[in-house]
Amino acid sequence: MPSTVLDSDIFKDMFGTAEMRVVFSDDNLLGRYVEAEVALAVAQGRVGVVPREAADAIATLAPSVVLDRAALKQETENVGYPILGLVRQLSARVGDAGRYVHWGATTQDIMDTATVLQVRAALAIIERDVAAVSAVLMRLAEKYRDTPMAGRTHLQQALPITFGYKCAVWLSALDRHAERLRELKPRVLVAQLGGAVGTLASLGDKGLEVRREYARELGLADPPITWHVARDALVETVNLLGLITGSLGKIGFDVMLMMATEIGEAFEPFASHRGASSTMPQKRNPISSEILVANAKAVRQHAGLMLDAVIQDFERATGPWHVEWIALPDSFILAAGSLAQAKFMLEGLVVDESRMRRNLDLTRGLIVAEAVMMGLAPHLGRQQAHDVVYEACREALQESRALIDVLMLNPAIAQALPAERLRALCDPANYLGTASAMVDNVVRKRPNP
Repeated sequence: MPSTVLDSDIFKDMFGTAEMRVVFSDDNLLGRYVEAEVALAVAQGRVGVVPREAADAIATLAPSVVLDRAALKQETENVGYPILGLVRQLSARVGDAGRYVHWGATTQDIMDTATVLQVRAALAIIERDVAAVSAVLMRLAEKYRDTPMAGRTHLQQALPITFGYKCAVWLSALDRHAERLRELKPRVLVAQLGGAVGTLASLGDKGLEVRREYARELGLADPPITWHVARDALVETVNLLGLITGSLGKIGFDVMLMMATEIGEAFEPFASHRGASSTMPQKRNPISSEILVANAKAVRQHAGLMLDAVIQDFERATGPWHVEWIALPDSFILAAGSLAQAKFMLEGLVVDESRMRRNLDLTRGLIVAEAVMMGLAPHLGRQQAHDVVYEACREALQESRALIDVLMLNPAIAQALPAERLRALCDPANYLGTASAMVDNVVRKRPNP
């Protein structure tokens, strides 16, 4: 019976994706355990640690063994790990070769390697979906490169930006995450084989040779040393997922705020009754954005949990390892859900350029007070220009007048700048700085797809 949003038939495709759930399903996990056991036998047969015919029999028969799930569950609950029960079943069903299943390995070797195989599949999905969301953001950045809107600091209108600039800021973060994903893979996609305390003593002088062939059989890197209690690569993986979902959460938070009735500059895609209220027919709630924010918070907690589990005792941990079983699958599923929600939302994002312009004019010129100050500074000096414009802003606010009207009546300002120049300085569209050039920089520096 489902018990969380990640396995609930009602919620699971809001917070996660079916594709990622498959990667971390019991079926796939058991398949990866068997894959690791087969690779171990093949490697040992290849270097002469076990008879070649036994290795061949294990490789042929083990993948088709139908496991008794009920028995495996019972033994796992009794032992604390699933590998002993798995090995018992495999050994019983591959004939005489069964005596060589799991030869010289320890439970954590198989479980860690299976986790890495899952991570490899999961990272491929994350990498693909980060690229897909980035492609949508690039299109938005280019389309709205020169569309002026209010830039806001501390929730107040500050200076004009362009919507394309905002999208390019979002995009730049995802591009860095894509780079981090590429850099991460050589560190995390590494086989695990060390035996009881990591020294490979059970394999005699063939230990390093077996591990090398084991890694090669699985398409993983061969580590320089056992990492039973050095968990930094898996911790880095979950923390990277925290960064990715955090950046997506920032996008969701921005869109959520822009959807507010009083702002109304951008909206999630329209679908009949999407985001509807059970009692208020007019509502159009930011559903995808809310999930982006929620998932980011959840993965953040898992990232902290993984960091806590870095501290492990001696050569095999007594509990921190188990934390990964909780945090890692959940983090990947939530990250996949966030990427799916972000792609859906951004592909259908409704942008109201006219509302952006109206909002720019809400302060009747105050948003470009800095532009006026900088325009006056060469004539009056920076500090005097600041003080003059400050007083003009206060007067405009108190009397509900346009800033340009107040400025035009100030003799010092009128003497310093002609009216036409003042009007130009008071147009927000003329004070966008290098926003458009920065959009071009982000787009130009992106790697080719």
